[in-house]
Amino acid sequence: MQAEEIGLLLKQEQGQFLAFLSAVEYRRGAGQKKREEELGRDIARLLSGMANADGGTLLVGVEPDKSVTGIPYDDDELQALIQAPQNLLRPHLTPSCEKVRLGNLQLLKFEVGSALEIYRVAGGRSFYRVAAETVALPAEQIQALKEAKKTVYYERQQALNATWFDLDAELVKSFVDKVQPGGDPQAVLSQTYHLLDTSRAIPSPNMAALLLFAKDPTRWHPRGGIDFVKFEGAERQHGASLNVVKRIRFEAPLVRLIDEAVGRIKEHIRERTILHDLFFRERLEYPTFAWQEALVNAVAHRDYSLTGASIEVWMFDDHIMVRSPGLLPAPVTLEQLRQRKSIHFSRNPLIVRTLADLGYLREMGEGVPRMFQEMETYGLHPPELSIDGFIFTVTLRNAPVYDEATLRWLNQFNAKQINMRQRRLLAYAYCHGKTFSTTEYERVAEVDRDTAYRDIRLMVKNNIVAPLKPKSRSYRILEKL
Repeated sequence: MQAEEIGLLLKQEQGQFLAFLSAVEYRRGAGQKKREEELGRDIARLLSGMANADGGTLLVGVEPDKSVTGIPYDDDELQALIQAPQNLLRPHLTPSCEKVRLGNLQLLKFEVGSALEIYRVAGGRSFYRVAAETVALPAEQIQALKEAKKTVYYERQQALNATWFDLDAELVKSFVDKVQPGGDPQAVLSQTYHLLDTSRAIPSPNMAALLLFAKDPTRWHPRGGIDFVKFEGAERQHGASLNVVKRIRFEAPLVRLIDEAVGRIKEHIRERTILHDLFFRERLEYPTFAWQEALVNAVAHRDYSLTGASIEVWMFDDHIMVRSPGLLPAPVTLEQLRQRKSIHFSRNPLIVRTLADLGYLREMGEGVPRMFQEMETYGLHPPELSIDGFIFTVTLRNAPVYDEATLRWLNQFNAKQINMRQRRLLAYAYCHGKTFSTTEYERVAEVDRDTAYRDIRLMVKNNIVAPLKPKSRSYRILEKL
């Protein structure tokens, strides 16, 4: 690996598919090399977490701030580190590993794909990579993850008679130029992204590669695109009352599909004139992030083994629905999503990694919570999440929850000053006499008494609310505008 390729990795931030690991520990301000056994355990933990999730790259010899400090070990110790995933994990994990020299510093670069089984560190624990964290999994989640792993085979299947020449060479080159400039396309797709089997005379792509880059995606999947349907009114009508006013079918390789669909659908997202800060301003009826995140998630996480159904976007006068084929995978539940928990599991880890490296998926596990936040910031109802048969649906409504005066007052507080629970309570109080009690906070914010108490004390400390009288459990808003 050349120095410029290492430089490209160092320009990126640690996240779902990239981790840096230092071989140095600092005690009392002095740095010394970690014990070989300790560094080996760290390598095994990080790589098992990536393999249990979506795969990724581990660069050893780099500090969290991206400064390169190298691995001050001899050849025998380096070999032991390379073999650590094999020796310390059950079942044995054998990632690809490359020794890299940067000037006079030695680095190790590991690459691992998403696995179909669950790896655990010898002696017990299993880990999972979520964004930039590698967390230990509780026993019940390990079992759920094992069940969910049974559903990820589809994208890895080899399509009958599919070869390298069924991929769009220009699309592949454009992708490789972005993620590994100067890289060999076949090597990048096979070694880093696990999309290509190069063991044959003519390399053969798996289903993920065909969905992402095929010249003719419909040859391999009849309904892999997006159907956009615009209806007149607030309900879907049939027969003589059919109320479809626009229908667009999007068929393209997934690396192009999202941009094509977003570009056309946004033409139908209306602008509304609102009074804001004494001026009339234009605002889109849905937050851009919210509806586009729902669409991107549908493309990345739908169940492609359901070949008879497409992703559907239904637009009505007062709401928009993004309908994705497939149930939620076992570790993820509707209740967790509704509670805005940061959770992540990929039914299609090969597709997800490719789309993430193209910039479509930036915050693993944070997309749905941010959708809720964007809708609340806009003063709209939270997203509605539902399952009907085998279809998972996200519904966004454009009717405002608060009037403009309330929303304008509420938006003076940023996310660092108040959380979503506090925001909901303040909006309620602003519309109900500008006072509230601890009991009302528990009910409106849906929290227990201890959480309500902590949230209220923080608002008192920040001069947002104040007790009506000393030691009172009722409070008044301190208007700031």
